[in-house]
Amino acid sequence: MKDETKKFTDRELDRIIEMAWEDRTPFDAITFQFGISEQETIEIMRREMKPSSFKMWRERVQGRKTKHSKLRDSNTKTFKSTRQKHITHNKISKR
Repeated sequence: MKDETKKFTDRELDRIIEMAWEDRTPFDAITFQFGISEQETIEIMRREMKPSSFKMWRERVQGRKTKHSKLRDSNTKTFKSTRQKHITHNKISKR
């Protein structure tokens, strides 16, 4: 177990969970923006979700090529939601 657990605001946790649910967002993107590993993302999902929802999510992402950059086909395009704000290194830009 790590000595220091990263603390996230409710807004950051919501975004991590949203990115984890998105089929085309790889775990590497979560690592880049929030500095947490795939395993830490899984632990957050386990802690923040109902057990049945977590189980359903794990079944969906287990081995899914779009969630793991190394398994992705080089032709796989990324998707950016129109609701997604511009984020740079976990800082939401001010408009």
